Amino acid sequence: MKYFLSKNFEKSFKKMPRKIKDNTINKLEIFINDPMDESLNNHSLSGKFSKYRSINISGDIRAIYKTNEDDMAIFIDTGSHSKLYS
Repeated sequence: MKYFLSKNFEKSFKKMPRKIKDNTINKLEIFINDPMDESLNNHSLSGKFSKYRSINISGDIRAIYKTNEDDMAIFIDTGSHSKLYS
């Protein structure tokens, strides 16, 4: 699957520690090959994020994305559960 990183995602990514950045890159590589890989815990969201999905990066870190009509994943943000959903 193809993906695009929004400016907001890139901004959040730049603030992350090196270890989390490495985990994020690793998870995105897995996502490209199999978006539903079990290690990603890919799941749909609810409430104000009902049109989005989330994958686990590590521990409390998530990446939120949506798909467009071209079946491309657009990652809109990444960060801790509390940062993203509060």
